[in-house]
Amino acid sequence: MALVGAGTALFAATIALAQNDVKRVLAYSTISQLGFMMAALGIGAWVAAAFHLITHAFFKALLFMASGSVIHGMEHGEHHVHEHAHDDDHDDHHGHDDEHEEAFDPQDMMNMGGLQQRMPVTFITFLIGGFSLAGFPLLTAGFWSKDEILADAWLGVTHGYLPHALVFILLALAAFLTAFYTMRQLGLTFRGEARTEAARHAGLGRGVVSVTMTLPLLGLAVFAILAGYLGVPEDFPLFGALFSPEAVGGNRFHHFVVEALPHNSATAFFASVPDMQVSAPPFMLVPVATSFIVALGGLYLGHRMYWRRPLRAGEADPLIKVLGAEVHEILRNKYYLDELYERIFVRPSFWIAHRAVDEFLDRGIIDGILHLIGRVFTWIGDLLKVLNAWLIDGVGDGIPEGIVALGLRLRHLQTGRVQQYLLYIAIAAILIGIVFAASAGTMVTAG
Repeated sequence: MALVGAGTALFAATIALAQNDVKRVLAYSTISQLGFMMAALGIGAWVAAAFHLITHAFFKALLFMASGSVIHGMEHGEHHVHEHAHDDDHDDHHGHDDEHEEAFDPQDMMNMGGLQQRMPVTFITFLIGGFSLAGFPLLTAGFWSKDEILADAWLGVTHGYLPHALVFILLALAAFLTAFYTMRQLGLTFRGEARTEAARHAGLGRGVVSVTMTLPLLGLAVFAILAGYLGVPEDFPLFGALFSPEAVGGNRFHHFVVEALPHNSATAFFASVPDMQVSAPPFMLVPVATSFIVALGGLYLGHRMYWRRPLRAGEADPLIKVLGAEVHEILRNKYYLDELYERIFVRPSFWIAHRAVDEFLDRGIIDGILHLIGRVFTWIGDLLKVLNAWLIDGVGDGIPEGIVALGLRLRHLQTGRVQQYLLYIAIAAILIGIVFAASAGTMVTAG
């Protein structure tokens, strides 16, 4: 679990290096920081994981909201450009502006630059959140929570746990890359001259929109700094005496978490497991020095590449030259995981859904059975219809119709003439006599 978390932290950090979407950098950064938390859980430092979860919530919420402010400002600048272009020459520029509007991406950092002057409050709060994400030493919440995870990993190394060493190295590399791509993001977004007309006119304007977007940034910026001081180890030089209570077992955050749990359940369970770090790890120079080096080293390298000489319009990202076009393309395309996922899962799923489910199961079996049942019952219905016409209608209606027809014929016998009646009686008597005579002769012959 720890190795998967540490590997995820480094893996996602490498992807964030080459992203140009201002929010996508933060998205993969979030995956990387979740890797830190899972690695901490894997080595038993569950309090450190919870501590980093809380501090990360503050500074990453700040960064996402600040990136939303940047995007809103870029869209404002783009609308300003279009309005003036249409006012200058509506007929000549209408088609061109529509094409430009479709191609323009307000989230692409390559379209930004120079927003430090246009959006100063967003820049300052974004800088605070970015430094906290990078783990700027001593002053930011991200440093204290991330340093505690590294300290817990190094504590495992001192106890002879070899996997902890690999976890420590992977997390240190991920922290270095985090500081670098944070500085890259800040440089591409805010430093230098505007690389597009939209960036040149970007801004939140004045009034309610500006206030409602900047006030939450200021509030989160405070917590992105101060929230980390709840977790200062008691024996940390200078800061421990200032921020930690005089109590056994660690810092304020540890006391809060441990005391919040029932002592006869969760606390007892975690304390009984040898690898679980319920109390804060002791001060150790190696993890603290590592936190300083990776954070300041990544920030310095990012400053050299993107702040000393800010990117100009039309220039390629200097990271391409450093990594090489092929490697940069792999990172920019996220190791082609989306394409691999589509080939392995999406396309086979669509094929199974189309061939097996739609054609074979749905149309072949289910529709076949339903159509067969429909045809059988249609044939039965036609048979019953014929039987109804022949038997019920034919017999049931035929008998009364025959009686009516017979009655109509017999009614002609009722003429009211006595002579005719006597003739009928005579004919009947003769017929009866013939029948008796014939039957008497048959009986004599037989005797």
